[in-house]
Amino acid sequence: MKAVLTIGKTMNKKSAIISSLVLALGLISSPLNAQVASVPDLSGVWDGGFGARPVNGETVPWGDENFPKLNERALAYQQVWDEIMAPKYDCQPASSPAIQYDPYHMQVTQWPDRVLLRYEKDDQLRTIWMDGREPSSVDFGIQGFSVGHYEDDALVITTTHFVFDVAGFDDYNGIPSSSQKIVRERYWRDGEDLKVTLEVEDPMFLLEPTSYTTRWVPARPGYQLSTYDCDPESSRASVRFFPSKYK
Repeated sequence: MKAVLTIGKTMNKKSAIISSLVLALGLISSPLNAQVASVPDLSGVWDGGFGARPVNGETVPWGDENFPKLNERALAYQQVWDEIMAPKYDCQPASSPAIQYDPYHMQVTQWPDRVLLRYEKDDQLRTIWMDGREPSSVDFGIQGFSVGHYEDDALVITTTHFVFDVAGFDDYNGIPSSSQKIVRERYWRDGEDLKVTLEVEDPMFLLEPTSYTTRWVPARPGYQLSTYDCDPESSRASVRFFPSKYK
């Protein structure tokens, strides 16, 4: 009889332990499952060309309502800026916030620990780290260091650790950017479209943050990103036909 009681108590203890573990696992896994379920499908090839939005220029995407308020340093820089100085004529890639608006395709690939954004323009690849890692002192680059997370069916990205870029904000208006630049992006699906709201701040040149919202449309079926073939000699030769304030 004692043996039966002992076995019963042991089984009760085991059942209690198992129940506690199941409850604990349930409490732990529920947020994870909720997080996985809320991951939006942004993957695919997206068309940011002329059919998706107005072509970029001096007033697009920066118009009267969102044109950046420049400090004295940026205004002085603008006075000496000339179109022939633009790094794009030396095949230097564009960075945020310009590359997102260039009229080319973009491919989005989503992995559990990262999101890859490949731009047809300048053949640039951005890695958005989703695993909580932090940038180090050696992670500065023209595209910066990006971390992200999913929130309310959107991909939210914060990018820091940029290097100084003579046309890092906008080469059409001659606005540079510094290593203090911070770019925040929020990507979400709006029907068939992919949209982004991008905000940029840079206390070295801007008095306050500014932002724009734009979209991509689905690329035609089977479309693959084209190779961006830029020859520095040919590209630089084209500026010979540009009027210059220094001639």
